[in-house]
Amino acid sequence: MRILIPIIFICILLSLGSALFFMMRDKGSSSNMVRSLFLRIGLSIFLFATVWFSHYMGWIQSTGIRVGS
Repeated sequence: MRILIPIIFICILLSLGSALFFMMRDKGSSSNMVRSLFLRIGLSIFLFATVWFSHYMGWIQSTGIRVGS
């Protein structure tokens, strides 16, 4: 999990960067930016589900940081 989660996060950032690139280059004339943003949304949902499932299975532990104290 220490390797998988950062790799997914880096892929999310790369997808966001490619959407910015296509937005600047194509000026909205193609659907490349939309595809990149849909990929980013899918990767974000997959990352959330991976973290949730890993915590549920006990593969990762919460840090115990107290909120509001």
